[in-house]
Amino acid sequence: MRIRWLPWRLRVVAVTVPAAAAMFTAVALAPAPQDAEPMAVAPAAETSCLPIEPLTSVKALNRLATKVRGGSEFQGADVGADVTLQDGRRLWVFGDTLRAKDFRGQRFVRNSMLLFRDGCADVVLPADHGALIPDRKDGVGYWPMSVAKVERPGYDLVGVAAQRVRGATVPDGALAFENLGPAIAVFIVPAGKTPQLIRVRDIGRDLAGTSRPTWGAAAAVHDGWVYLYGTANRGASFGYSLQVARIRPDDILEPSRLRYWDGKRWQRTASRAAVLIPAQGGVSQTLSVFEQDGRWYAVSKRDEFLGTDLVVWSAPRPTGPFVAGPTVAQIPSEEKSGTLRYMPLAHPDLLPRKGTVVVSYSQNNADVARVDKNPFLYRPRFLRITLPTPTPNR
Repeated sequence: MRIRWLPWRLRVVAVTVPAAAAMFTAVALAPAPQDAEPMAVAPAAETSCLPIEPLTSVKALNRLATKVRGGSEFQGADVGADVTLQDGRRLWVFGDTLRAKDFRGQRFVRNSMLLFRDGCADVVLPADHGALIPDRKDGVGYWPMSVAKVERPGYDLVGVAAQRVRGATVPDGALAFENLGPAIAVFIVPAGKTPQLIRVRDIGRDLAGTSRPTWGAAAAVHDGWVYLYGTANRGASFGYSLQVARIRPDDILEPSRLRYWDGKRWQRTASRAAVLIPAQGGVSQTLSVFEQDGRWYAVSKRDEFLGTDLVVWSAPRPTGPFVAGPTVAQIPSEEKSGTLRYMPLAHPDLLPRKGTVVVSYSQNNADVARVDKNPFLYRPRFLRITLPTPTPNR
């Protein structure tokens, strides 16, 4: 059902494959390593407009999440990492995405994308109406974790860090999947036009589990570097530890150029990366790390699914030391109703207000049939939190 007080419009925009290929050549991204299966230029994507009201408040964001049904292309999803493009549009990437029963294409996909502009939420669809970052031939898919962009004249180069997953084909939670390691997907977004996928690269070989860091669990672009934060859990706690690596934007598809912070300097060996936040009482597998007014913040739910507390860690530098502030909100899961609340993500440039940040958290239900009947159970919610004030000498 459409919202009656909003006019319905449909907009289809596509970038031709030759145009995207020319841009790909111009940015001179690194060649693919032997252990990866890089994509050539993907078939052109298109967008369809879902009319929306102006998103001028947190209340309006939650009305969108809880009241606007949307088209068959997008019913519900989790994650919701975002970035603002140079043309003023906001690009959002989502994880497991549910589409309507009458959708002509793959009904459940492991990732999707929306573009927000005045009056429209544009659903970005690939030519085959499947996942925007397509599954590998062996069925392994890609869950987005974080997104960052670098501006170029006339277009943005957008990198999406994802984790490779193997498992269920319905949205029934993280425990139904195996994490096989991280990956990077790169999109070209010409000003005012549709994002086009130009390359996907797996980082490292497939290895099930979370004991090694999943790089890209959070990402930030700062002072000419892309900082990729990694999270790991070795089974001793519910939380995840946090580590950091960095790379130049033009090298983002060349993992050998990553440098890892060992507590004193940047070096080449991932196994020597220092722990910035320990797993005991630590962060969620996916989180946000960002800079505001010269201070760095990590926003996460402590102890992942089984935790309740939304916490902000702060630091003077992207390498730490990160100090946990007090609980700023509680977002517990509920056993009785089956409601799952998880993966809070910060949106620093969304409705900015000094000393605060807008945060979303994913919501789901343990009963897949309930989600299928009511997709509103499977959409992020929003709140505004106050950032901690740094203590002296910190």
